[in-house]
Amino acid sequence: MSGLCGWLAAPGGADVGGMAADGVAQSALAGMAAPLSRFDSAPLAASLSDVGGVAVAAIDGSRHVYQQDGLQVAIWGRPELDGSADDVACRLASLWLSRGVAACASLSGSFALAILDAFSGSALLAVDRAGIHPLSYAGNAQGLFFASSHDALLAHPSVRGALDPQALYHYLYFHMVPGPATAYLGQQRLLPGEYLHVRGGRQCKGSYWQLVFQEPAARTRASFAGNKQEFLRLLRLAVESSLGPDADRTGAFLSGGTDSSTLAAIIGQVTGRPARTYSIGFDAPGYDEMAYARLAASHAGSIHHERYVTPSDVLAAIPAMAAIFDQPFGNASAIPAYYCAQMAREDGVTRLLGGDGGDELFGGNARYAHQALLSQYERLPVILRQAIIEPLLFREQKGKPWRLGDKARRYIEQASLPLPARLDDYNLLLRHGHRTVLEAGFIDTIDPGMAPGCVNGAYWERQGQGLSQINELLALDMRFTLADNDLFKVRKACELAGVEAAFPFLHDAMVAFAARLAPQDKLDGRQLRPFFKRALAEILPPAIVGKKKHGFGLPFGQWLHSHAPLREFAFDNLTQLRGRGIVRPAFIDDLQGRLLAEHPAYHGTMVWLLLMLEQWLSQHPGALGALAGGFAACATETPGVLDPTA
Repeated sequence: MSGLCGWLAAPGGADVGGMAADGVAQSALAGMAAPLSRFDSAPLAASLSDVGGVAVAAIDGSRHVYQQDGLQVAIWGRPELDGSADDVACRLASLWLSRGVAACASLSGSFALAILDAFSGSALLAVDRAGIHPLSYAGNAQGLFFASSHDALLAHPSVRGALDPQALYHYLYFHMVPGPATAYLGQQRLLPGEYLHVRGGRQCKGSYWQLVFQEPAARTRASFAGNKQEFLRLLRLAVESSLGPDADRTGAFLSGGTDSSTLAAIIGQVTGRPARTYSIGFDAPGYDEMAYARLAASHAGSIHHERYVTPSDVLAAIPAMAAIFDQPFGNASAIPAYYCAQMAREDGVTRLLGGDGGDELFGGNARYAHQALLSQYERLPVILRQAIIEPLLFREQKGKPWRLGDKARRYIEQASLPLPARLDDYNLLLRHGHRTVLEAGFIDTIDPGMAPGCVNGAYWERQGQGLSQINELLALDMRFTLADNDLFKVRKACELAGVEAAFPFLHDAMVAFAARLAPQDKLDGRQLRPFFKRALAEILPPAIVGKKKHGFGLPFGQWLHSHAPLREFAFDNLTQLRGRGIVRPAFIDDLQGRLLAEHPAYHGTMVWLLLMLEQWLSQHPGALGALAGGFAACATETPGVLDPTA
């Protein structure tokens, strides 16, 4: 909830750092801080000096500002230092003086931090190991500017805000803008476990922590009993740490899946009182999991609350959701997450625990099993594949269609693609082709190859480490699925409702434990997270342990057909988008007609992406500078990225 912001003036940059005396700097800092608390009205703490300013807007316990002897320290979040959260900013200041950049490695928990040192003219920015608390920055001749929200960063008069066309392409490709890029030219975001050190106008970015897997040999694997005991101990520790000082005002999301159901049960064990749980349902076949949520609540003995989200609820929430996202974001499950958080806030809850991270640490996503199945084809002898199987299946069909052959051909088509390329098999933009979807003028300003390149670069960083496929996929999902998507979604949905979000499965000790587990404990054949489910068999109902992964998916495609006001609103926004020079009007016509009728769920996702893009552009008029004359002018503009090797 909320965030931090500030700047470090460039050497001799009195126009930024030396303004405190006449109140201009104070006004600039207040202007940056205002967007941080506009939805939740969180209290503000600030510090100004001759070299810069910092401010944190957050509820008590997540707001830390320290200033003394030329040092300014600002921390957003609830980090711990040597196991304690007491006076963490003051203690971090001492560590900075003795250890420099390495000081941020001493922190655990969720945080974003900024340290300004007047004596050395330097600054340190850093974010936590999971990327729960984001932090973006921009550098120019006036200095270094930073904020956890782009809206706050752009509020400083020295920061320009030209929209990056490449980011819009990435949004349509990924449904979000993956880090370290942002929606704006010249602005970058720190990745999980990263820091930025600035001194004398020189910038150096690096990692103070990286996820390291330790794959034990079969003979050295710990026993199941030993691992189970350690896992349950760490789970209780993580929940206890995530509850915060006011456990009475802490609740939990409850979808009915294994992760959220586990948290509901452990909260009761840790506090000795029933957990307060909150669930969302949908009156749509194939989307409603309320029965599982009720089963989990009953089993855990929680005080349970539920709400059914309707198409009218979605229609009412869209403008506010688009406004709170500081860059384009297309995960539709943000809507039910928001209504769940709103229900909790109305019940007096100020902090919600989410089960995010359990899948990415312990192997809970269905695609892990699917990729393992596809990889089996690669292990067949080449001569068998190329001389017998493929000629047989891909020869010209005669007579009646062979359904089994169609499935086998589809399997081989997918299996023949290498990882990570085959993860994009269902990508909407790839399926249709960017030249079918996008205007030619827009295409001239972007590089379509950069999107898969983001994934390839992160995936191939792990090559040469001798990791199993499951751990390679988990590392990739920790970066993209979790930090860039799910955590951003939940945190922003909670902020809009005035609630703070916390994620016990991402407790540092839990992450380290999961990294030590054997690959077979995360995926055994096609069985997802066998260790996790077996370890929790005595805590969760069997029906929940054995259920398939579902989530908070929104039946948007179905509701476009059944709810006229929602359809009219969506199509009106697509009409407005036609004039932006991004998406071809012919594709929008085909989408609203033939494509949506053929596959409402699949192509409803594309309608949602385009609708939310138009809503975001409308809600962020400051981002429209790059759109004023179309995109042709952007083709020659170079992003002002800070040089990490300077």
